[in-house]
Formats: sequence, C-alpha cells, structure tokens
Amino acid sequence: MKIVLAYSGGLDTSVLLAWIKETYDAEMIAFCADVGQEDELDGLEAKALSTGASKIFIDDLREEFARDYIFPMLQAGAIYEGQYFLGTSIARPCIAKRMVEIAKAEGADAIAHGATGKGNDQVRFELTAAALAPELECIAPWRQDRYREQFPGRAEMIAYCEEKKIPVQASAKKPYSSDRNLLHISFEAGILEDPWFDASAEKARDMYVLSVSPEEAPDKAEHVELLFEQGLCTGIGYHEIDRVLAELGKSDGTVYDGENYALLSPLWIMRVLNKLGGRHGCGRVDMVENRFVGMKSRGVYETPGGAILHFAHRQIESLTMDREVMHLRDSLIPKYAELVYNGFWFAPEREMLQVLVTETQKNVTGVARVKLYKGNIIAAGRKSPVSLYNPHIATMEADPTKAYNQNDATGFIALNALRLKVAAKVHGPAGR
Repeated sequence: MKIVLAYSGGLDTSVLLAWIKETYDAEMIAFCADVGQEDELDGLEAKALSTGASKIFIDDLREEFARDYIFPMLQAGAIYEGQYFLGTSIARPCIAKRMVEIAKAEGADAIAHGATGKGNDQVRFELTAAALAPELECIAPWRQDRYREQFPGRAEMIAYCEEKKIPVQASAKKPYSSDRNLLHISFEAGILEDPWFDASAEKARDMYVLSVSPEEAPDKAEHVELLFEQGLCTGIGYHEIDRVLAELGKSDGTVYDGENYALLSPLWIMRVLNKLGGRHGCGRVDMVENRFVGMKSRGVYETPGGAILHFAHRQIESLTMDREVMHLRDSLIPKYAELVYNGFWFAPEREMLQVLVTETQKNVTGVARVKLYKGNIIAAGRKSPVSLYNPHIATMEADPTKAYNQNDATGFIALNALRLKVAAKVHGPAGR
C-alpha cells in the first residue's frame, strides 16, 4: 500500500508518519505545502526520510493559493457569519488538490491527514479528495479508537518518538494552537476555549504574529491606494512601496504603471498588505463560530491584508456595480461563504456561483484609497473610469442638465403605495 501524508515535520505528523507506516505496512510519501506559513522548511526532507518516508514533496503553492483561491473568494465578498475571512478554510482545498495530484502521479492508494474528528479540516481535505479522486482512500488516524488510545496526550507522543528514534524537537506546548498561511493566522483551543477570556488583553499580547494591537499602532494614519481590474487587485500605490517590497525580499524588478502604482502579482499584493495592515493593527477578529460538524468554537484571527482587500474591493463595487446585480450577488454571499467554510470548494454549486461572481466583476475596475489607523480601515476616496455614479443626478443642488425629474417620484411612490393602501382598507392600518 502507498500513502501520501500531509506532513509538517512537527511532533504530530512525525508520529503519524511512523504510526501509519507501521500499522498499514505502507510505503509513505510525505507532502508539505508552502502556503505562506513561514515555517522553517530547511532540513524537512532529511527529517521525513529518517522518519520512514520513501520520498517527500515540498511545494511552493503561495502564488497559486493567492491567484486561484484567495482572489476569486475575495471577488465574491465572502465572509463566514459576518466576521471570518475564511483564511484556513480556503487554504485546505489548495493543499488537498496538490496532495491528490501527487497521489495520482505516484500511484498511491490513499492520502492521510492529521486533522481531528472534531474540526472542519477533516471535512475539507476529504471532500476535496472525493471531488478530485474518488478512488483514493482517506486515512484519518485521529478518528480511530486505536490511535487515540495509544496517544491520549503529548507525553505518549514524545515517548513514541524516543522509542522509534524519530528526530523531533518537542517544545513546551503553547496555551493555544495556531495555523498560518498567506491570508491569515488563526488561534484556537487552550486558553481561548473560555469565550470570556479577553484575547486583546495584555496577557495575550505575545500571541499575535501579523499585527500590533490598535493601542500600539502608530498615532499617524497612512493612506494606501489599491488598483482593481475586473474585481481583482493588480496594483498598490503607497509612498514607500519600494522600501516595503525590499523589506519583504522582493529582488526582481517591480513594474509601475503611468500613475505610479506598483503592479504586483496576487502573492505580493497579499504580502504587502499584510505588512501595512499589520503595522496599523487592522484585521483582528475574535468570534464564536458554528463548525460544520455541529459544535460552536471560539477562534481569534489576524487577517490584515485580507481585511483591507475586502473593504477596498467593496468601495469599487459601490461605484461600478448595478444595484440589482449587487443585491443579488450579496444575497448569495452567505451561501458562498458557507460552501468555502464547509469544504465544498470543488463542488458544482460553488463553481456555478463563481461563474456568476465573475460576471458581476467585469466592470469592477478603478482605484480605492483607504486610510489605515488604529485598527480601522477607512474609506478615503474611490474612482473608476466606468463609474455609474453621476454627480448631476445625485446632486442636492439645482440640476441644470435636467437629468432627473423630481416630479416623476410622485407616481413612483403612488404605485408602490397602492398595495399598502388596499391592505390597510381591508385589514386596518398596519401595526395595530
């Protein structure tokens, strides 16, 4: 039997690799996806091979993740339960898709993961596999009694590694768990399981990675301009953009358009906005959410770049989208977000919705200017060459062009009031 395992090199997946190999008498292929988690990948190959893997794939998926997953989702305006920017949710289908591709290329019989039976990730991995490679078996040791009985806690895992001479460096467990990628970093479990615990308090200060607290953010606001083309951010206007790009390690040349917007790929858009938003404490979310498996859970999230993009994108939509198109698309946001959260990225209904979303975005082109200040993202201007905003129609002053005849509103109101008047005469005035 040949199995591809989602592998990070930490304690959990090191134990999984050895345990699955022994239990299933299988050839193990390790797979690690770089989706922007910034983990140290040096030495991972040697560690996987010494733990029992026959080979390991370490793939940089960051550009694909931003281009094919984050940006289409941002076009849809998707937020789960009004708060969550879906950072972990959208990374899983990207990772699982590559896993499946490797499994097919290597002639594997199954894929395996270390997601627990209480969370959403198990569903996301396995629904992706079901859609892309239904012939593959999915192995989830945490859903097996024998695995949980053998490893009821961290101490047993460390002892197992010592016995099997597995090269792991076990450290003191943090009082919470975290997961990072290009879109966000999430925190849950441990001290955060108490929903009364204040995750913004001083004692939680060291937990955050991408952002400072609003209290520690600069006292001076900064303006950022975002260039959009058909609903996709393609450039950033910022007075120190070259310095920021240099700090982030961008060594190749940056192309600028005629108005000095740095034209960047989705990956670099995300990296720059994470840096700028994090500096001003933007994008922090603390919420209790409804997991797909049925329970409520408390999560704390940092999504500085994603929060800026979501807000700026809406500013351009407000100028360029037809009212009924916007309202129809908006009515589908909860469903779209739910599909992403629940792991149905490759389901036909999500793909169908994406076609609709793409159609709504064909004129969402322009520039949004936002002000970042103390955790806030504030609209500071928007413009578009295809703006539907007509100042002659909207003005409260005299309209010399006669673009709007106010007398027309009399008949408009009368027709809309007709059914209300009829009902009031039959049933009596509303609200009685």
